[in-house]
Amino acid sequence: MRVISADGAQLGIMSSRDAQLMARDAGLDLVEISPNANPPVVKIIDWGKYQYQKMKEQARAKKNAKSSELKQIRLGLKIGENDLNIKCRKILELLDDGDRVKVMIIFRGREMAHKEIGNELMARMLEKLGQDVVVDGKAQMSGRNLTFMVRHK
Repeated sequence: MRVISADGAQLGIMSSRDAQLMARDAGLDLVEISPNANPPVVKIIDWGKYQYQKMKEQARAKKNAKSSELKQIRLGLKIGENDLNIKCRKILELLDDGDRVKVMIIFRGREMAHKEIGNELMARMLEKLGQDVVVDGKAQMSGRNLTFMVRHK
């Protein structure tokens, strides 16, 4: 197996017994880095320190990773044109932050008899959002709500 010292210097190819003796003499551990290589690569390191650094690196990566959240916007059928513009602007802000947005159009009372008005409102809204916004799946009626999801292309 190919052996690498604690400071990163290549010690060459030797038997596993010789490598274990070198690690024991240094007071460190022998860790297999690349088992699929030919010959396998091992490194003489302090295992506890190695695990601690690995854990810190994972925590740092998790902290810097932006997870995509699902945000929700609700609006009624009788929404005014300016209010619709404001909702569309808010949706675009949320999409720019990397989130997906669930848009819920709420039907009240006799509005349930005119579901085509909800579909027209959805079409108007998508037109205002622009070409770089895509609907995930298709719009669904669930109870008194017409629901659809939007995301960036």
